[in-house]
Amino acid sequence: MAELARGALDKMATRLDAPVQYALRLGEAQVPVNPLIGRPLRLEYLGAIHCSHCGRKTAKSFGQGYCYPCFKKLPQCDSCIVSPEKCHHALGTCRDPAWGERFCMTEHVVYLANSSGVKVGITRASQVPTRWLDQGACQALPILRVATRQQSGLVEDLLRSQVADRTNWRALLKGEAAPVDLSGVREQLFETCGEGLEALQARFGVQAIQPLADAEPLEIRYPVEAYPEKIVSLDLDKTPVVEGTLQGIKGQYLIFDVGVINIRKYTAYQLAVSA
Repeated sequence: MAELARGALDKMATRLDAPVQYALRLGEAQVPVNPLIGRPLRLEYLGAIHCSHCGRKTAKSFGQGYCYPCFKKLPQCDSCIVSPEKCHHALGTCRDPAWGERFCMTEHVVYLANSSGVKVGITRASQVPTRWLDQGACQALPILRVATRQQSGLVEDLLRSQVADRTNWRALLKGEAAPVDLSGVREQLFETCGEGLEALQARFGVQAIQPLADAEPLEIRYPVEAYPEKIVSLDLDKTPVVEGTLQGIKGQYLIFDVGVINIRKYTAYQLAVSA
């Protein structure tokens, strides 16, 4: 095998195409992954993790790529990132108000996606369609445009009383999800949760929460030659060398003939990649 690159791993770069195009990011290097499908591929963890924010060496990665001090102080690691409806920017207690203005007090999209079944999710408007590709959604549909992250979280909280808000990663990697009429699900949600949406509009203003009634679903195809019959999760912390024939890529997962690995989980790990 020949080494292709080494450096600090980041989540794979994606580009919407038919199929989705992927590249491994290691420091400044980018390695296109689609051409490697069907070939032997080796990932070697070099035994070091450097915080993706401050560069400090850390024995363990917190919050996907941070050392513990950064994890405790950075706004992108605060609990409201996982639970956006709990955003406390307006209370003046944001860890970094300027960061909050750039990333949270901006336009967000509430969407439906079909990866392992229908789910509701939120993302910054600037992250469409990247968010869907990272989740391995084979169908996606934006259903509301919302003024802030907190407000999108409140909308998501309302809608998840009717629709799941999580992806079953094992089901995601066992095959393609059965097609769903996402437009029909949208209309059903608007009807079922209509009063709740109107209450949020009354609270924040009609312009803050706008239905996207005319949006069309996006169909997404991934470069997968074969799905595994049994899901085996590969762990670089336990086995620092992962080697096998690459059979496909979906979401942020590489699918080998020997198992699957979530690349995003190992953000900031020093890796060498050979093929």
